Amino acid sequence: MSGCASLSDGVPQCSTPVVVDIPAAWSVGDASAVIASPASVSLVQWWLRFDDPLLADLVAQALQANTGVKSAQAALRQARALRDVAAASLWPALGASASAQHATSRSGSDGSGSTASNNFRAGLDASWELDFFGVNRSALDASDATLRASAASLGDVQVSIAAEVALAYIALRSVQARLAIAEENLATQIETLQITQWRLQAGLVTSLESEQALAQAEQTRAQLPALQTAIEQNSHALAVLTGQPPAALSSVLSAVSAASRVPRAATNLALSLPAETLRQRPDVRAAEQQVIAALARVSQARAARAPRFSLGGSLGLNALTVGALTNSAALVSSLLASVSMPIFDGGALSAQVRAQQAALEQAGQAYKAAVLSALKDVEDALVALRGDRERLLHLQAAADAAASASLLARQRYNSGLVDFQTVLETTRTQLSTQDSVASATADVAADHVRLYKALGGGWQSDSHDATASPSNFRTSRL
Repeated sequence: MSGCASLSDGVPQCSTPVVVDIPAAWSVGDASAVIASPASVSLVQWWLRFDDPLLADLVAQALQANTGVKSAQAALRQARALRDVAAASLWPALGASASAQHATSRSGSDGSGSTASNNFRAGLDASWELDFFGVNRSALDASDATLRASAASLGDVQVSIAAEVALAYIALRSVQARLAIAEENLATQIETLQITQWRLQAGLVTSLESEQALAQAEQTRAQLPALQTAIEQNSHALAVLTGQPPAALSSVLSAVSAASRVPRAATNLALSLPAETLRQRPDVRAAEQQVIAALARVSQARAARAPRFSLGGSLGLNALTVGALTNSAALVSSLLASVSMPIFDGGALSAQVRAQQAALEQAGQAYKAAVLSALKDVEDALVALRGDRERLLHLQAAADAAASASLLARQRYNSGLVDFQTVLETTRTQLSTQDSVASATADVAADHVRLYKALGGGWQSDSHDATASPSNFRTSRL
């Protein structure tokens, strides 16, 4: 794909090509290690793949009520109306007019003689600019491309909002899971502190062990307020994304147990080729349509230097009284043909052509940047997903071993076989690894969200009239 070539058929090429090298395949060598699928699976409503009804409800609310989506919808309606304005310029304009005139003339040196007369007129006026050189047609082409770009931008906003909601929800569930882990470890540490205090009273240990146990418990307890704060902040973010006040979802989200699992996505997704992925990216499509609009504006600016032809005419009735307009009025008609051509304008029209050519070059570079950014998003998501999955496997093994070691250390300490330092170290390792597992699980889920978004988020290029309803994301097979 090179130049300002459209991904669609029948789109004119830019005069100055912008070359974009698209790889034949993604850089992840073993894609099956990241995504495994026996067949192509649709990305439409990808958030349902997490099998979490609350997440699905939140995404649906956001796509209906988010302020960014509503603003993009209004921009689409504006672009559609402006396109209709440009289309109207290709047709003749017809208007109606009516007038009433009263005139008085005076004669004689003293002004004693006067004559009064009335004149009433009603008629139709028509005008039509003959678009021989395509000024108006080019303006319509630019408006059409702008409309398609606006529709793609709406799709991009919808895809982004759905991803933001999913990421905020995953972050909320991750912090809730980490809070549950911290509270569980705190309960164990408090139990160990009580045993240490009993042993201190019995003279079996010194106050050093008791103070160490107390310090460890308080350190774990100090993590709870920060986790609670993060939970509330993520709840506020979800509420705002769904178009509600920050505290609107507190009761809904707090009604769910803090031990709720972090959403996990199914892995039955097949990757498409890079070039095919670009067809499903609304931001790439929007940038492409902006190039087409800029190309049409260059044609419009060039055509503005050519002669302009127009036809005009009027058909009316003249009478001395209003009643006479219907029976004895005089029929008056006129027809006018005109031509105009710029001769000297100080170079303004030529400068306008150069300005539009520069705008076209900017649009071409923006298109190239959008393509490169899209490729980078997919590559980053694939690499992150592969790395986080491998990291999660090792962390899960470490967490299982740490839990077993902590249990054995407490049992042996209660039997007097190991010192308290061993208990401290194993307990601290258990909390750290379990917390890391919760964070890594959320990272894997977030990587899936970013991959879905990078692949286009279920948007398809023919959904120009997309609304906020998630059902309007058309099915795309990847």
